[in-house]
Amino acid sequence: MKSRLTVSLLLLAALLSGCNDSDSDDTVGVNDGDTSTPAEPATFNFVEGTIAQAHAAMRAGTLTCEALVQGYIDRIEAYDDTGPTLHAVINLNPRALDRARTLDRNYAVEGPSGPLHCVPVLLKDNFDTAEVTTTAGGTALQYNRTPDDAFSVAGIVDAGGIVLGKANLDEFAFGFQGSSSIEGQVKNAYDQSKGPGGSSSGTGAAIAASFAMTGTGSDTGGSVRVPSSLEGLVGIRPSLRLVSQDGIVPLAASQDTGGPMCRTVEDCALMLDAMVGFDDGPYANQRAAFAYDSAAIETVDEYEAITNVPATYTDYLNADGLQGARIAALQPLFGNGNGENAHVQARLMEAIEAMRAAGATVDILSEDDLAERNVSLDALTDFASNSRFEFRNDLTSYLMSWPSNLDGHLRSFDAVETNGGYEARNIGTFAFYGAIGRAIEDESDTSDEAIGYRQAYQRNLEERPAIVRNGLMRILDNRDGNDTSAAALGAPYDALLYPSVLSLAPALGSSPSTGSNNRLSPFSGFPALSMPAGMVQPAGNDSAPALPVGMELLAREFDEPMLIKIAYGYQETVQPRAAPTFTPELAANDD
Repeated sequence: MKSRLTVSLLLLAALLSGCNDSDSDDTVGVNDGDTSTPAEPATFNFVEGTIAQAHAAMRAGTLTCEALVQGYIDRIEAYDDTGPTLHAVINLNPRALDRARTLDRNYAVEGPSGPLHCVPVLLKDNFDTAEVTTTAGGTALQYNRTPDDAFSVAGIVDAGGIVLGKANLDEFAFGFQGSSSIEGQVKNAYDQSKGPGGSSSGTGAAIAASFAMTGTGSDTGGSVRVPSSLEGLVGIRPSLRLVSQDGIVPLAASQDTGGPMCRTVEDCALMLDAMVGFDDGPYANQRAAFAYDSAAIETVDEYEAITNVPATYTDYLNADGLQGARIAALQPLFGNGNGENAHVQARLMEAIEAMRAAGATVDILSEDDLAERNVSLDALTDFASNSRFEFRNDLTSYLMSWPSNLDGHLRSFDAVETNGGYEARNIGTFAFYGAIGRAIEDESDTSDEAIGYRQAYQRNLEERPAIVRNGLMRILDNRDGNDTSAAALGAPYDALLYPSVLSLAPALGSSPSTGSNNRLSPFSGFPALSMPAGMVQPAGNDSAPALPVGMELLAREFDEPMLIKIAYGYQETVQPRAAPTFTPELAANDD
């Protein structure tokens, strides 16, 4: 049963002392040229509300931090376990309102606490927090209470953000169905008969339904990008090592990364600012060099030099960001054109035409075009995920990272598997991961099967990164051969484009068709951003709700600024996102 706060909504209209900025540009209703008409104060709507809009309302004195947090709590109360019953939220932070009141008191004297001042954030429930349990969705971990916040969560709080609570997920981040033994099946915010994708399913549905301003997800093989696609969100899978993995329940440390999930590109840019940074702790997974041309990171200076993190990613929010951009659309990744995939392809072709009209060059590369660059996309994605090789050891390492006498939590993969606190559908998954993990660790096991697992894992660590990275770089650099001295076929590309998911949202309880598209980013370490291409009406049912279609952009390692620039240009040109209809604005409580 959820721990929910049930305080009624109090929208406070009194101005905060010292915080009314009468000269602010963040007002609405200004009648240019008519100085006799006073400007309306900025107002805030919870549905689709942005960070900038909330901050403008606070400056105008029409919104307090407490009212903002309470408003989202009220929306969760109204729509998560009742009404549409999205089951997107596992737990709320009992200290969220206290932090909001503290921020209000400080705001009256000192102004905003940071770029994320009073931004309510829902964390996927595999991000550690000291104030709320971290279950990874499994009842086996229901007592997990870590002594501190994950490194990236601490960054969000330091920037002024408020941990509103924890979002549901596909338990242990295993897949794309989006259900857990803790909270059950998450429903799609646009159509409750449809699935939300996974594994960051709760974050996807919650942010789409405006249960919080922003959220976090983790991505091993698509777990940020798939639910972002099906819920009409912007989701960023950062370059490996950009975001510390400290305090995020692992699935495969060599592929995992945390990332933001938001309704707008600008909100994700602000979230990414807060989440990045060098972590010298033992669980950061930032320092080791990969098996391709990437140097080890040992110090903060090396982190800054290698990752080239800007002062703020918001510097790349250019409404004309598509002007002059060069994008390669990878036609073999668009699907077979049958069934729902036809809708996805049609929407992406419309998106491509809109990009071209806004000044971008978008070349559609066929299999023959890629062969000319000596690239086979099948060869780049024909590897297994490292989750099967690493989960057993990585989960044990995570569970051993704090003393059990603090909370009585289980301390190993074997203990979790034996406990059985997970959905029945995952019994086989635990057995599979356990068997492979033991074979990897036990060098004395000379069976053909064990040797095969060890060889496959070694190939993934030593060969896969270079093969995938070099293939993608030949496309991005627009070269016709295997090496950097090969002749160019044209100007280089800034990003690659393909569908995030090949189908529309699937039936509830099912996984969407992702193909192999989601593998390119984790297998290379390059960053990827999923964003709405637009909405489509499912075929044969004019009364069914329209559903989002997502498109994924992939850029060179640590070139998140390019992804943000292109995505923001498309967002401002097309305005592709539409709010779900089942979670409308709540009526204000005037009591």
